Amino acid sequence: MDEEVKLLGAWASSFSYRVVWALKLKGIKYDYEEEDLVNKSEALLRNNPIHKKIPVLVHAGKPVAESMVILEYIEEVWPQTPLLPQDPHQRALARFWIKFGEDKSAEFFKLFQTVGEEQERATEEARELLKILEARALEGRKFFNGHKIGLTDIAFGWIACWLDVLEEAVGVKLLDADSLPKLQAWIENFREDPVIKENLPNRDKLLAYYNYRREMFIEAATSRID
Repeated sequence: MDEEVKLLGAWASSFSYRVVWALKLKGIKYDYEEEDLVNKSEALLRNNPIHKKIPVLVHAGKPVAESMVILEYIEEVWPQTPLLPQDPHQRALARFWIKFGEDKSAEFFKLFQTVGEEQERATEEARELLKILEARALEGRKFFNGHKIGLTDIAFGWIACWLDVLEEAVGVKLLDADSLPKLQAWIENFREDPVIKENLPNRDKLLAYYNYRREMFIEAATSRID
């Protein structure tokens, strides 16, 4: 299909990069529009009137919102270079781990947004979730889907490319290479893929952004305590 494809996104958003990676891996040409999330554009409000959030994919004038919904849409509309396994059971397993990640990822961002005992609890929960991925999800494979990047890898891509920034901004260590060697190997494999490597935000800029956000969350949490 050759209808116009447009992505409304934000440079610091791992959810936007999910869509970028999927489009790039499939060789789909698209136009990108950077959104100011403080002063949201008319196009964003029109194309995602319910949540008013990025990313939004606009294909032939029709909007699709929510990053994982967009990824499923991309997989169905452009079946070349499939990102889900062909085997029905393996495809179901891929979707299971994607849902697991979607359900549990809030714990990682909770530790970024909290302080004190609440942050400590979120940190321990996040470590336990990483241990589950290490023990159950990869099973000795190079990628979650096998020998090449698939939707599950894209869904967890923020761990490979954003987690160390969050760790540095918060001042905690979640992913220890010695205790989580499979996950560490997956991170290195994912980041070294040419498509991923060429489509990542600048780390220094990203760290500065999350340091700023972290200060805002600390100030808000401290004011609630006071």
